[in-house]
Amino acid sequence: MADAPTWPVAAGSLILGFAVAEITGVRPIGGIVLVAAMVWCGLRWLAARGPGLTAALVFLYLAMFALSHVLADAIGAWPSVLIVSAIVGASTWAVADRTRPPGDGVVT
Repeated sequence: MADAPTWPVAAGSLILGFAVAEITGVRPIGGIVLVAAMVWCGLRWLAARGPGLTAALVFLYLAMFALSHVLADAIGAWPSVLIVSAIVGASTWAVADRTRPPGDGVVT
């Protein structure tokens, strides 16, 4: 489990959290999905990459969550959630999960 990538959890939790909120009609339950995913990912990022990158990724996650609400007015809820999830997933993979060659200056 220590080698499991975090990007699917970070990206998937935005989709799952929205789906849970839609299905149940209770938005805070969807929020529980988001918080649980961020705690899991945050602990993994903190251990592997340090507090700076962890803070940046948590900020990105929260910013994309907020952006999804703005985008939803223009393009619809599901397209918005899918777009921000893709951004979170790709960004997380690129800076936290991607295997880096030795000597690239990043502590692994």
